[in-house]
Amino acid sequence: MLDWKNRTAETRDSAAGAATASQSKSTGNLAVRTAAGLLGLYLVVALVVGWYWSQEPAQFSVQQRAEAASQARGHKLVNGYTTAETLKQVANTLLDKPGGYLSNDLAPPGLWLDNMPSWEFGVLVQVRDMSRALRKDFTRSQSQSTEDPDLAKAEPRFHFDNKSWALPASEAEYAEGIKSLDRYLARLADPSQSNAQFYTRADNLNNWLGDAATRLGSLSQRLSASVGQVRLNTAVVDPALAESVAQADFIEGVNYETPWLQIDNVFYEARGQAWALAHLLRAIEVDFADVLAKKNATVSVRQIIRELEAAQEPLWSPMILNGSGYGLLANHSLVMANYISRANAGLIDLRQLLSQG
Repeated sequence: MLDWKNRTAETRDSAAGAATASQSKSTGNLAVRTAAGLLGLYLVVALVVGWYWSQEPAQFSVQQRAEAASQARGHKLVNGYTTAETLKQVANTLLDKPGGYLSNDLAPPGLWLDNMPSWEFGVLVQVRDMSRALRKDFTRSQSQSTEDPDLAKAEPRFHFDNKSWALPASEAEYAEGIKSLDRYLARLADPSQSNAQFYTRADNLNNWLGDAATRLGSLSQRLSASVGQVRLNTAVVDPALAESVAQADFIEGVNYETPWLQIDNVFYEARGQAWALAHLLRAIEVDFADVLAKKNATVSVRQIIRELEAAQEPLWSPMILNGSGYGLLANHSLVMANYISRANAGLIDLRQLLSQG
């Protein structure tokens, strides 16, 4: 009898243990499924947010923005105001667009994105060039004149490392540069402030256009290299080295090709530069209207802007295609290179008009 009771107790304990084990296993499976579901939901949300953050900002009317800004602050719309205000708006776009500034993000989804950071860098290149031109050329009457104190602070702020995330962050430095532009605009629009100037001369404009042409020329070469090119070495041989260096080493070409993983980065950097430069040229068209009209160069500026805006057409492909020149698939980099090259050629012609027309 006692043996039967022991066996019954053992059976009951075994059943209870099995039930407990089954319950624990079920709880563990539920936890795994819950974690997997939450992870999947996070990835879907991150994918949607990343897609939204990757949308390029729309173009804006520089003249309307400048007029609205001057009215809101009670400023007088003087020569140079549109250019400086447009530079400020372009720089603000880097910080205020969906997702904010992404180039220095350390967490998903910003960490996973590379197209928008490349676009941001392209815009930043043009912001840096224009801030330098304002400090060096547009606001100085001659080479011996004193540079504007606010622009002297703004330019190095925009040249700060574009991937710094702390101590200080890139956004903080660029925001300080924007504040310096604000102070310059306030002084420029104030008739009582005689130390803020903007000189609309052909030589000043020509210097900045030279920088822009150099940027576009480099972009055109990098975009064209998406399919690989054999380029001749154009380096000038030092006569002192002519005897020790074989001339063939300078004549033979080398294969130049953009790395496959960098093709989309170069493409979006070009789109960023084209977006920023188109706005800045529209501002130049307003502030330098008299100079351009005198040189018969207004139409040339508008044609350059048209080429740059054509480079902003929506991209319907989910990825940057890299087909061969006459192959079955498109090559988006070569299409972009066409617009950039034509804009660069227009800048070269425009500079000749300003210097000789």
